[in-house]
This record gives sequence, C-alpha cells and structure tokens, in this order.
Amino acid sequence: MNVTTSTLSLTVADVDASREFFCTHLGYQVAMAADGFASLARGDAAADIVLLRRGSEVLPPEQRDQQAAGLIFALTVTGIEAEERRLREAGAPVTMPLREEPWGERLFQLTDPNGIIVQFVEWAAPDEPAQTEEPEESAMLVITPTAENVTESPNAHMTGLAAPSRGSKELSTWTVAMEAGQTGPEHVISREQVWTVTAGVLDVTCDGRTEKISAGQTFVLPPDVLRQVHAPEAAEAHVAMRADGVASVPGTQGTRNLPWAQ
Repeated sequence: MNVTTSTLSLTVADVDASREFFCTHLGYQVAMAADGFASLARGDAAADIVLLRRGSEVLPPEQRDQQAAGLIFALTVTGIEAEERRLREAGAPVTMPLREEPWGERLFQLTDPNGIIVQFVEWAAPDEPAQTEEPEESAMLVITPTAENVTESPNAHMTGLAAPSRGSKELSTWTVAMEAGQTGPEHVISREQVWTVTAGVLDVTCDGRTEKISAGQTFVLPPDVLRQVHAPEAAEAHVAMRADGVASVPGTQGTRNLPWAQ
C-alpha cells in the first residue's frame, strides 16, 4: 500500500461555520467548495479535511443523519505555548487550556462551532540519563549557509545561520541586508531580538521612539512591542533570537513564522 495523502471527512450541521473556523484559526485554505460541501487543505503534513452537510445525499442512507462526534483531530506542533497564545489572542475557542501530562505530552484543545475537537500536541524532551562516566567532549557544530537558507523579501535579504533546522536547539541567528531606502513593515515579534549593525546605518523605531544605529553598535528589541526598521543607506546586521519567536502585523489576524529562523 502506498498512501499519497490523508483526508479527514466530517459530517456537520453547518459547513460554513466549520470552514470559517479551520481557515481563520488553523491556516487551512479552501480547495473546493459547493453547497453543503467544502474541501480544505494546508501546505504541510496536516491531513486534508472534507466537510459535508448532515443529510447530504452523497452519503449512504445509513450515514446521512450521523454527525462528527466523539473524535479528536490531533495536530502535533512545535512551539505549543506560542500557538496557544496566538489562538487566544485571535479569539479562538480554547476549551482545554495548555497542560502537561506525567508522560511528557503537552496539549490543549479547541472546539469548533459544530463540536469538532482539535487538539494541539507537543512532546516534552526526555530527561537526559545520568552520566556514570566522564562525558566525551561535545562536538562543535559548524554551519555553512547555502542558497536554501536565503529569503528575499521586498524589504530585505535574510540569510539564515543557526536555527532548529540547522543544528541549534535554543537560538536562531541570521543576517539582514537592506538596500538604501528600504523599509520593513511595522510588526511585533513575540521574543526579544538582539541586532548588531555590521555595515551602514539603520533607523529603528520601537514603541514610538526612533534611534539611528551605526555599524559596530548593538540594539535590543523587547518582545511584543511594535517596531519598524529603515535603511537610509545600504546596511547589514546580525540578529539573534530565541528559536520559537513568531511575528504579527497590525491589522492582520494570526501570527507568522520567520522562515529564516526555523
């Protein structure tokens, strides 16, 4: 057997309500839709979802009056604390707060308007076994950026250095290059960032205050505060942050991962 994709089919009373829930809070997009039907998908490992209106004639007669109940749609994620915070801030119906089970499972739950339970799960790292002998000297990890670690945006050029996907367990670091006149969007980051300007000058506005930062200077941006970066001349900087930081933009819903820091 060769499984190419996985789809969860749910029979619900209100297709539109569940479709709005999954698209607004869980990042799903509508692949196909019709009266009493919606097919939803994401671009990652999450299962596709098909929503069918209860009583639909496309279902066998013995299934038409059944409704999705007694099941849990579980999603294994990373950065579960940030996910719960994001969903609470977006007004999602968190029906079971984040908790940790004795066996190392961390989880919380949402419930959609049709009673579908969505569970977010992250497994705590196991405790390291006690050392009975002198441990061997830890190996140093050397990371060389490649073209796959480069992200181009209309406002800057980011090159990912250390990150969880490239060997770092706790921190993400990257470089930022901006051409003269480029300005990043106003945004908020959930974690503290430390920037060191290595070339040129940056004008940095944080919480309504603007500072001019020159090459050789370092500035610290606190978490959850509105900031914006402008390059009056070509500039480069090195940035460090805890690896689970996410961004949000005023006027938009939800949070965004930083691809160069993943």
